Amino acid sequence: MTPDHTTRPRAHDFQQRPLSPAEARVLGTLMEKARTVPDSYPLTLNSLVTGCNQKSSREPVMQLPDALVVEALENLRQLHLVFESSGGRVTRHEHNFMRAVGVPEQSAVLLGMLMLRGPQTAGELRLNTERWYKFLDIASVDAFLEELQDRPPEKGGPLVVKLPRAPGAREQRWAHLLCGPVDASALVTSAASGASGATEDEVIALTRRVAQLENTVALLQDQLQNLHEQLGLSQPGQG
Repeated sequence: MTPDHTTRPRAHDFQQRPLSPAEARVLGTLMEKARTVPDSYPLTLNSLVTGCNQKSSREPVMQLPDALVVEALENLRQLHLVFESSGGRVTRHEHNFMRAVGVPEQSAVLLGMLMLRGPQTAGELRLNTERWYKFLDIASVDAFLEELQDRPPEKGGPLVVKLPRAPGAREQRWAHLLCGPVDASALVTSAASGASGATEDEVIALTRRVAQLENTVALLQDQLQNLHEQLGLSQPGQG
């Protein structure tokens, strides 16, 4: 039977420990699909694996085998970050991030996007989360990020960090800390090398265009996934 939501752990029951990259990808994917394909949520294992391994809206792109996703789910269940629900033909999985970690909806959206797409500026986060939550402006994104960075020790400590400005960049990027401390210098160097050979305005325009295209591809993938769920078909490439 589906678990009684009233018995789920309250905020701050989550005992924080660094998540593995696979656990972060599984958790972020559940958080994404809860908002983008609610008709197919909670997710089956097949749908979850497909979402984890999709090539759009993911940085880095991963190829997680079923066994590793199952292991990540079990570890996340022990942290009260994920729950199983049954009652249909197959077991389904859902996240419990907001209640377990003790953050508001907007903060959860930002953390989920950072887990899926890596370090981003506030402007990029506002654009990339449009299908999840529509922030009023970049200032509101910054405000929630600052709150996550200033999170007091009694609530588990900071969950994001603002990275040093990359050479030639106009804005600083943010990174999540759910997988532990980040190597800020390496991330800044990576961002700088990726932008070499182009002007800042060109990089900004290209980033915006890529984000829009990725959102379109992700929407089409979600619609296809939803159709397969409704028809009871296996996901493409899974036989």
